Amino acid sequence: MIPAGKPLLAITMGDPAGIGPEVIVGAWADRAVYEQVRPLVIGHPEILRRAAALRGREVTVCEVRSPAALAAIAVDSRVIPCIAACSDEVLDLPAGRVDARAGEAAYQCVQLAARLAIDRLVDGIVTAPLSKAALHAAGHHYPGHTELLAEICGVSDFAMMLFLPPDEAIRSPAGLGVVHVTLHQSLRSIFTDLTTEAIVVKCRLADSVFRTMALAQPRLAVCAVNPHAGEEGLFGDEERTIIAPAVDQARREGIDVSGPYPADTLMVRARDGDFDAVVAMYHDQGHIALKLLGMHAAVNVTLGLPIIRASVAHGTAFDRAWQGTAQCEGMVAAIETAGRLAGNFQAGIVHSPR
Repeated sequence: MIPAGKPLLAITMGDPAGIGPEVIVGAWADRAVYEQVRPLVIGHPEILRRAAALRGREVTVCEVRSPAALAAIAVDSRVIPCIAACSDEVLDLPAGRVDARAGEAAYQCVQLAARLAIDRLVDGIVTAPLSKAALHAAGHHYPGHTELLAEICGVSDFAMMLFLPPDEAIRSPAGLGVVHVTLHQSLRSIFTDLTTEAIVVKCRLADSVFRTMALAQPRLAVCAVNPHAGEEGLFGDEERTIIAPAVDQARREGIDVSGPYPADTLMVRARDGDFDAVVAMYHDQGHIALKLLGMHAAVNVTLGLPIIRASVAHGTAFDRAWQGTAQCEGMVAAIETAGRLAGNFQAGIVHSPR
């Protein structure tokens, strides 16, 4: 059994037609999870039972019916506590297809998990992937988890960070994070939202989360947006007019940040330990590089929320859903990362900015 003092994490089921339930059940078999946290699931108990049967896991899914029972949860690899957050409509869903009923279920799971975290009934949340198309089909028009959670929590300064824990490839002692200035939008539209203030905000958020990871002075680098960092203005002047002023302002605030650097060489330096976090200008600039370094170990962390939220860095994988083949490493990494952040908060291991 797990000591009651370890952080309690609520894991959302994600889209029940995708691989979320399967990767949750798969992660439950990994003892590394229980070294740090006490996990429970927000979803539908019968969906979890079906996922367990699919993977040949002999586990008992126990429904938790009262928030008052959360504090007493102590689980092991043979027991999955679950709070039911969606209707029985999910039991009739076809696997691997976009369905409004699945989108509604995923939405309800996120809403409940976030409320439990806001009310301090759990120490953080971990989210399995949802389908943005199913979410929209259910009438919830958010680009993804990040924006939905920001609205629930009532924050306007937030960011997505992809994170890789330290290993033989990632040489920063705290791991490597990539924080995105613009996120779920078209490439054509990013220059509208790419402002000096937006970049400074993301630098502050990146600095803050790595202080939570016990770094006294995180080292940040900022990507250029144009090839060769604009080549002295030949390929665009955003580096001189928008990005460099942001770097200067962040430095004046006491943040150890430099740039803008060409993105193609910057990620190599970050991998080799020169930086703890990189601030990318748009979605694919950060995602492609980090996922090439560690696709299945990558974790999505939302910055700027009053709660801890981590997630797998992959999608619903409808083409592989409910076939028993989904890889679970990402879910294990997300749970461990959320546990690390929550544990540091509990222990007071958070460095303050200068």
